[in-house]
Amino acid sequence: MNSFSSLQIDEVYINKLKEKDILVPSPIQAESIPVILSGKDVVAQSQTGSGKTLAYVLPLLQQVDKSSREVQGIVIVPTRELGFQILETLQLLADEAGIRVQGLIGGAALTRQIDKLKLRPQLIVGTPGRVMELLKLRKLSVHHVRTVVVDEVDQVFDLGSMREVEVIFKGTQRNRQMLFFSATMPEPIQAVISRWMNEPVYVQISPEQRTSETLQHLYFVCEDRDKIDTLRRIVRLYKMPAAIVFINEIDNVAEIVEKLKFAGLSIEALYGDAGKQERAKVMQAFRAGKFQLLLATDIAARGLDIPHVTHVINFELPIDADHYVHRVGRTGRMGKKGTAISILTHKQRFIIEKFAKKLGCKIEEQEMAYGKIYQSGSRSAAKSAAPAKDKGARTGSADQQQAGSAVTSSSNQAVVRSTALGKPNPAKSSSVSGKASSRPSSSKPASQASNKFAKTGPSRSEVRSETRSGTAPEIHKSGTLAAATGTKPEAPKGTKPVKTKSDRELKRERKNKGAPRWLKEKQNKPT
Repeated sequence: MNSFSSLQIDEVYINKLKEKDILVPSPIQAESIPVILSGKDVVAQSQTGSGKTLAYVLPLLQQVDKSSREVQGIVIVPTRELGFQILETLQLLADEAGIRVQGLIGGAALTRQIDKLKLRPQLIVGTPGRVMELLKLRKLSVHHVRTVVVDEVDQVFDLGSMREVEVIFKGTQRNRQMLFFSATMPEPIQAVISRWMNEPVYVQISPEQRTSETLQHLYFVCEDRDKIDTLRRIVRLYKMPAAIVFINEIDNVAEIVEKLKFAGLSIEALYGDAGKQERAKVMQAFRAGKFQLLLATDIAARGLDIPHVTHVINFELPIDADHYVHRVGRTGRMGKKGTAISILTHKQRFIIEKFAKKLGCKIEEQEMAYGKIYQSGSRSAAKSAAPAKDKGARTGSADQQQAGSAVTSSSNQAVVRSTALGKPNPAKSSSVSGKASSRPSSSKPASQASNKFAKTGPSRSEVRSETRSGTAPEIHKSGTLAAATGTKPEAPKGTKPVKTKSDRELKRERKNKGAPRWLKEKQNKPT
């Protein structure tokens, strides 16, 4: 079966699908539609982005009795965003066939929804809480419902909506058809839904391949404090047009958004506690491409289908492999290429390895260096390709360094000879004074000159030896040594003469080192 007409789908729907460039049914559609049209209960599991929505929407429309004014089918979804997405798909096809569709989604005005129910819709898309609320108010009747669909069934029950869903089930006919769809179907969920089905047919497409084959899985390792900067670099190096960034908790949503905006990224947030108008406004702007990154939680982004999303980024790792599947399934849909990137610390490396082993996919480590992205372990090639740093520009040329080392070594040798003989060293005195006089005034500052001298000058033992021999040198603030020959080297031009302090003044300074400022000023006044 390689066409919708072979699946007994009406031409009115086929023509509408052609306008959206949907010409051939996907594997999940080709397997599920005939079984659903036969009236059997179905549990369908397939990869994210494989076309599960049309797999139940088309037979649901096909089975509607247009002459009846009762609700004949109901689709239960976990979130507002997924509800609006499915409602849009249903209305696109139902308007051509004259079928009335209405959304009963939480957060919308209740009175307006009650007024629209007077138009007698034949198909309903709703969240569990709002549907149950209208049932209790006796504004909605599901006695004539022949088909019940639960999309993303594991998420519906994870949100604590099992009680509301069971109330809806009990309000329908006993022979109604049950359809459960999801990309992940944990065993506890299968045990729950089996109570509401009669000899179900299980449809699984490539159960061993739980993620799309066109999806590339990557991860980057960094310190926790560097995650914001790592995300910024990833976004700019990959030049992604649109991406969804996932976090686990909504408590730090505002903080992360502000930090990423400060880093220069175009980002907005979508999370469960936001108001309905704010969430709708954010989704509308993101679909229109008005900003680049959508920061979202697992609940808010579950089941979303946004065609221009090319990348999914796990800013925080999901709690398990099933959540990883649903996250990365926001890209690489319906045969298109996509990239899933995870940012993690060194201690979290074992988690991503578990995900890869459980899902049977390859998740490769990447690194960033020199403005490019490399596979882990290939940074040696990146370093060899990087431009060499010009060390001469900062430390001087090689000729200058050689000349300086030659002068320093000759000076040191003269000092050692003078110390060994216990005599004044005129060679040393002339060399040092010559350097002092020939040094240009616009060269290095005095602080740098003194530091350089500290590295190349005589050691303490040498100075101590000279002192004992009666030839102690004089130490000046300029950092030069004057041999005890009775003459001092000339100071560079433009410098003030150094004022020497008497022994009495030095003793007073040492004594009053920790004294208050007013006492020091008082003692320093001339008497």
